[in-house]
Amino acid sequence: MPSMSDVEAADLGSLGERLEHIASYLHEDELREEVARLERASASPDFWNDADAARDVMAQLTRAKESVGALDDARAKLEDALAAEELGGETGDEDLMEEAASLAAELQHDLTELELASWFTDELDHGDAIVTVTPGQGGLEAQDWCEMLFRMYLAYCARRGWKVEVGEAPAAEVIGIDRATFTVSGTNAYGMLRSEQGVHRLVRISPTDAKKRRQTTFAGVEVLPVLPDDIDVQINQEDLRIDVYHSSGHGGQGVNTTDSAVRITHLPTGIVVTCQNERSQLQNKAFAMNVLRSKLYEMERERREAELDELRGPKHDISWGNQIRNYVLYPFQLVKDTRTGEETGNTDAVLREGDLDRFVVAYHRWNVSGS
Repeated sequence: MPSMSDVEAADLGSLGERLEHIASYLHEDELREEVARLERASASPDFWNDADAARDVMAQLTRAKESVGALDDARAKLEDALAAEELGGETGDEDLMEEAASLAAELQHDLTELELASWFTDELDHGDAIVTVTPGQGGLEAQDWCEMLFRMYLAYCARRGWKVEVGEAPAAEVIGIDRATFTVSGTNAYGMLRSEQGVHRLVRISPTDAKKRRQTTFAGVEVLPVLPDDIDVQINQEDLRIDVYHSSGHGGQGVNTTDSAVRITHLPTGIVVTCQNERSQLQNKAFAMNVLRSKLYEMERERREAELDELRGPKHDISWGNQIRNYVLYPFQLVKDTRTGEETGNTDAVLREGDLDRFVVAYHRWNVSGS
């Protein structure tokens, strides 16, 4: 339980300064004016005449109100913590000091979330994400590592309360999975998860080696935004080759005994996307087309801006020397991000429980600082 020393360590004065800095960065006055403006617009009698425009306004209003509400909640929590600390110090009431420490810890977490939101300046950051995990160097071990990462991200999404729709995660012949593609829906999902884009390296004792030798394996993670409907990506149906085949993924007997799986090849670019986790061929095709739209959007954005891919980061082989994060399980236990230096020895918390926030926050703080 938090103690008096915890309150002092948290430094409520510094938390207050941090809160006001974030409020300034978010342009709080303009944000409140935006809420009022959007509320007036939504109250107009003809507001829903254009349903698409109305939904866009309501989405903007929801985000703005969430930010304003979070600032108000943070200030209230800070005031309560200061009052509890002051009264506890005067009376020597340890319960009040513990309450102050608990509020300070909550406030630290809330301010980190607000900071993250303030760093997400691209409209796509606030939306959903398409994540693909692919085995790299390491043979069978890489397929197992691919599944471990897939499970880690499912656990992370569950911690954050995000919804996950798995497009495909076909089992490999011996161990692990061939790849995994899934959509994550939730507040700032793309903004948060783009920190995971890149090569992930695992060092451990091989579970398939009878001599129990140390093995190094790699997997790649790609993170793309789910494009809103108002972003137009032209796809000529004549440029597509669509194949259907028996699914080998999860979903039960009905999936595995029908030609429900879909593979779409975009002939001009050579991009291939697949989906096989839904029972319906139409659902699989819709999922695959969404992935294709996002991939084509990324390529066009890269071409126009004539610079390194903004959404996916530098393109590297999924191999040694290109990793963004190392996961070492032997001869010691350590997860360390090569970009930020953030690390922890609690590998189970990361891999099994999806405790990734420390790495996500560190990445965005590092990215904003331009380091």
